[in-house]
Amino acid sequence: MTPMVDLFSVLLIFLLLTASFRPQEAAIITTPNSVSEKQAPDKDIMTIIVDKSGKVFYNIDNGKDTTTHTRVNVLTEMAKQYQVSFTKKELTDFGNMASFGMPMTDMKKWLDATDAKAKEAFQVGIPTDSVAGRASELAMWIRFSRLANLNAEVAIKGDAETNYKVVKKVMDMLQANKVNKFNLVTSLEKEEVTLKDIPK
Repeated sequence: MTPMVDLFSVLLIFLLLTASFRPQEAAIITTPNSVSEKQAPDKDIMTIIVDKSGKVFYNIDNGKDTTTHTRVNVLTEMAKQYQVSFTKKELTDFGNMASFGMPMTDMKKWLDATDAKAKEAFQVGIPTDSVAGRASELAMWIRFSRLANLNAEVAIKGDAETNYKVVKKVMDMLQANKVNKFNLVTSLEKEEVTLKDIPK
């Protein structure tokens, strides 16, 4: 019995030390229900999150290929586009974070903030409007993400109370960037069949 307890303790410690915790998302979303059982992939996914107030947040993972750093590559291209410079540490930190939502002008301040409350204050949503003939920042994130990882599937995760017009605007941006296939993230709703639902 003693060797078994020792083995269990070693395994438990190993799992605790090697487990990686998922970073906290930028917004809390209550997804609508559906009966679709299709699962979103764990890797190679680009997620556009729309909260109930209409703020837009964004996330792209590093993909299945561990030698590429998709998130860092996308941020580097965005930095060139918006003339912002990042240190190597800031790029590395960004590569390990989850979803975000702020204008590019605040990205550096967000990455440098050490306090969780200060970081949260910057999460005001990614601008979705075009300015002075330039594409919106969200459209640029989508474009550079597609170039960095052609295998990335796209998912829109909207809150159940989100105004449809905001989600439609996101869909239009995707289609403008030649992304015509995307998933809508929902919660699975069990559908019960009763005797009266069965055709006679």
